[in-house]
Amino acid sequence: MKNIFKKYSIYISLIAFMVVGCDADFEKTNTDPNNPLVVSANLLLGQIVKNTTDITYSTFNGGDMGSCWSQQLSKVQYNDEERFKPRQGSISSVWDNIYTGVISDAVEMYNVAGNEGNNNLQGVSLVMQSYGYLLLTDLYGDIPFSQAMNATDGVISPVYDRQEDVYNGVFDMLDNAVALLGTGGTISGDADLVYNGDASKWKKFANSLKFRALMRISKKTNVSADLQQLIDDGNMFSSVDDDAFLNYQTENPNANPIYETVVFGTRNEWKVCDVFVNQLLTTADPRIDNMVALNEDDIHRGKPSGIADVPNDNYNYTNVSAIGDHYLKGDAPGYFMSYSELEFLIAEAITRSDITISAGTANDHYVSGILSSFVNADTSPGFLAGFSAGTGVALTGVEADDLAKIATQNWVGLFCQGFESFIEQRRTGYPVLPMPLDALASDFPVRLNYPNLEGSINAVNYDAAVQIQGPDLLTTKMWRLQ
Repeated sequence: MKNIFKKYSIYISLIAFMVVGCDADFEKTNTDPNNPLVVSANLLLGQIVKNTTDITYSTFNGGDMGSCWSQQLSKVQYNDEERFKPRQGSISSVWDNIYTGVISDAVEMYNVAGNEGNNNLQGVSLVMQSYGYLLLTDLYGDIPFSQAMNATDGVISPVYDRQEDVYNGVFDMLDNAVALLGTGGTISGDADLVYNGDASKWKKFANSLKFRALMRISKKTNVSADLQQLIDDGNMFSSVDDDAFLNYQTENPNANPIYETVVFGTRNEWKVCDVFVNQLLTTADPRIDNMVALNEDDIHRGKPSGIADVPNDNYNYTNVSAIGDHYLKGDAPGYFMSYSELEFLIAEAITRSDITISAGTANDHYVSGILSSFVNADTSPGFLAGFSAGTGVALTGVEADDLAKIATQNWVGLFCQGFESFIEQRRTGYPVLPMPLDALASDFPVRLNYPNLEGSINAVNYDAAVQIQGPDLLTTKMWRLQ
């Protein structure tokens, strides 16, 4: 018996030793180095940026429900969207991916960067969160905001915040971003696909984005003091070198989504709308060769928006102009915001007497907006002579006429920036668009309806939002458009 007990005692001791030994190195030996539980905040940035432009530049999102609705593009097949019958799957995709692939990931980046003491990356995170929320509220109206990212606290059915409150919350985010940027921490140049690690450029982007957002609500509420403060501070985009965009790569799967669909995917139904082509032809716009391809007859020819029975003899794959090659390149940039757009917005604000400037005029900023959009379009400077002073382009000093021209030139400059061209055209009303032929609705869309799933998984808050904002229709005007 003693021998048996002694033998078992030895076994127990060995087992205990092995257990203690395993516990001592448990985390080291049971951690997969290829799947870390916590990653550097910098490693999250690149995917957040790409997720954003992948969503907005998708032909099925920003193309169908953006560029087609602003009548820059028109389709020669599968064109229910431009006739105002969008795909509910695309509507849900925009909502889901902006919340999960942009805002949620940016919040995670903010938290990790905070643990790392990286103020600069926290600032970048707030800029990307702001961009995501602004896009969502400009497309849908009232949206989950204050409780949107509180799932870890048990909030799985967030309330919908009024659009006015979303805007005010975003303004606070952008102010906080500006306060953080430039105060410490490294932004990896390899991870930063927009500014290569330059925090000062991100600060300019934050301020310029705030100016754009203020202009979006400027017809609803007085924002003159806030606009003027941004002008006086002078830390917004100052040239095309400050443009916020993602440089895509030349080949699939990291190429511009328009290229991936139209060229790589050989989906050639997206053509140029006659409204856009006629605008360029009427004003002898030298950008036309970059923006609009020649058709089979070697002319620039657009297609009217709508038309149920296409392709047909009048409008088909070969006799309607395709998108210009400059915009079909794999490495065509995916824009968040450009200096050109900012200059048009400043020109508009001056014309409406929302701001004053110490040097220059509304016309100076207007012409700058036009010329900088030419630079972005890679047009030779030799073509620019006299264009901004030409008939149908030059400002006249008559406020209503000048506002229409500023808005129209901004719309031209936003070519293939689908959602932004749609949002701006609906905000300004310019250019004035004809109702699509064979339209499946009696009026133009001003928003996207909420994803169908919201009415079931978040029914109480969805119903409350619809009660306040209005029926969940494409034509229901959100707060800033009322």
